[in-house]
Amino acid sequence: MDNTRYDYSPINSRAKITWPKGTRLAFWIGLNVEYFHFDKPTISAGNVRLPDVQSYSVRDYGLRVGIFRIMKVLDKFGLRASVLLNSDVCSRFPAIITEGKKRNWEWLGHGATNNHRVSDYPAEGERDVIKEVRETIAAAVGTAPKGWLGPVGAESYDTLDHLAAEGFEYVCDWASDDEPIPMKVRDGKLIAMPYQQGVNDLGLLFQSHYSPEQYYRQVCDQFDTLYEESGETGKVMALPLHTFVIGLAYRIKYLERALDYICSHRDLWLITGGEIADWYYKNYYANG
Repeated sequence: MDNTRYDYSPINSRAKITWPKGTRLAFWIGLNVEYFHFDKPTISAGNVRLPDVQSYSVRDYGLRVGIFRIMKVLDKFGLRASVLLNSDVCSRFPAIITEGKKRNWEWLGHGATNNHRVSDYPAEGERDVIKEVRETIAAAVGTAPKGWLGPVGAESYDTLDHLAAEGFEYVCDWASDDEPIPMKVRDGKLIAMPYQQGVNDLGLLFQSHYSPEQYYRQVCDQFDTLYEESGETGKVMALPLHTFVIGLAYRIKYLERALDYICSHRDLWLITGGEIADWYYKNYYANG
């Protein structure tokens, strides 16, 4: 079957995008903050034997230690995270929510836990899960999330319709472009936000076993190309991070080096995913 969620639009025939104040590249940090239940299999680990102490403890390290290293690095550059948040974190680790609110982080929905894909729930219950995630995060942080990334990026055929119906404005599951994409939904409106998997620390460092130096080089190479291309039209670069991956002691300095390189450039819009979505809706959505 063909994809019917968005139209094909070759990038060389689109209208020019301009970001605020003449900036050329919108750059945002997508920080995954995830909760894993000790008595449930970890989807990405591939081990069904329980308890899976190794998979669990590595991920728990991210919430106990790694995230606080990441906070220090982001603070150094004045960068706010857009947090892809499992809603179970809200009740289990309120200290993380407190620290993120101090930094005026943005909060996105990311399912209840990364032990379950959205598509794992019964079809008739999926929208209820999405609604509960949104309400739980809103109660914890004071504002309802605008953005969504499914656990492991998974969706059912109906997920986008449920997201739009529950008030979400953008989704990060579709890594199809370097500009926002207007998505077709049953009711309401929704856009796909660029969330480039090619520089995802989970894929590069955890799954493909890149060295931290290789990760650093790939992030900078990604930035260089997008920065050059954005001289013609505004583009978006996302940097997906995971607390239990880049937050390890021997890796964190390479995140700092990459951000130091990126932030040394002029005419960057250092922003959150939600603020990119707001600008796009205000200025370009009707023309999408």
